[in-house]
Amino acid sequence: MKKPTNSMRLEIAAIGQNESFARGTVAAFAAQANPTLDEINDIKTAISEAVTNCVVHAYAKGGGEIIIDCQLFLDSITVVVSDRGIGIKDVGKALEPFYTTRPEEERSGMGFTVMQSFMDTLDVVSKSGFGTTVTMQKFFTKQKRKAAGGE
Repeated sequence: MKKPTNSMRLEIAAIGQNESFARGTVAAFAAQANPTLDEINDIKTAISEAVTNCVVHAYAKGGGEIIIDCQLFLDSITVVVSDRGIGIKDVGKALEPFYTTRPEEERSGMGFTVMQSFMDTLDVVSKSGFGTTVTMQKFFTKQKRKAAGGE
């Protein structure tokens, strides 16, 4: 198993105002590996969706905490976003595009789909009543090119 070059943990209140803070913090942390601007934007988008899911779904009645753990490698970043909220009853269903448990709030049901499309890997583990953990990884193309002898 690869050893990270750096790691960090961010613990924030599950409130909407912290979404942009989390997005910017993780992006700044990832910048140490010199990813492309597109890769940084991909990470920011995925973090935004993950944090918003926690605020809207995990802690729908307010309160709670979101924990974001990041491990930075020479060629990638792994981000784990966890909550101790209500959990997801059916992860498979939740991963389907357009599925939402909050249609009355005009939610698109695209959060996990967006995360999947902007990150290279996505894993969702949840237990109803105990919370959800979303693990995402993004590989950096500049580092891939260097390893292959390019750039």
